[in-house]
Amino acid sequence: MIRLIALLFAVVLPGVAPVQAAGAIDLAELAKPGRVLLLRHAIAPGVGDPDNFRLRDCRTQRNLDAAGRAQAARLGKRIAALGIGDVKVYAGQWCRTLETARLLGLGPVTELPALNSFFARPDQREGNLEGLRKFLAKLPADGSLVILVTHQVTVTGITGVYPGSGGGALLQLDGSASPKLVGEIRADY
Repeated sequence: MIRLIALLFAVVLPGVAPVQAAGAIDLAELAKPGRVLLLRHAIAPGVGDPDNFRLRDCRTQRNLDAAGRAQAARLGKRIAALGIGDVKVYAGQWCRTLETARLLGLGPVTELPALNSFFARPDQREGNLEGLRKFLAKLPADGSLVILVTHQVTVTGITGVYPGSGGGALLQLDGSASPKLVGEIRADY
């Protein structure tokens, strides 16, 4: 069903690649050099944001609920248990992405506007994705884990994977703007 939704999504947003044949993988894959986890924010009930959305005002946004906060904290504990040192964490500027990133508890969170949602802003899609591709191209192919907390549209736009809340896609850096998709990290942890 998720693959069907992702394929339909690709029709609605031209240029979105269909879901790639990459199955679910174990979190231990995160410990390998040059890995990037492109993570959808944790559970935040609803779709999109209210009409009165303002970037720095969480009261005007769709936010994590208790299940989402617990989900983010659980994932952070599982990643910490892998013993990966020097994890870099970036997040979009929406409250739900920033809160997910902080609740991972893996270190300081740096805002990265290229990770912002373009769900209700299709005119920003290509600029955001291009900015993210440039960011990925600058990361060292043998570096430590980088976690990018974003939205479903961004994960799908870069990888073709349609993750559930708190799930994502694992990439292997190779010095290009289009790192290799290793597989999907499912949100069933």
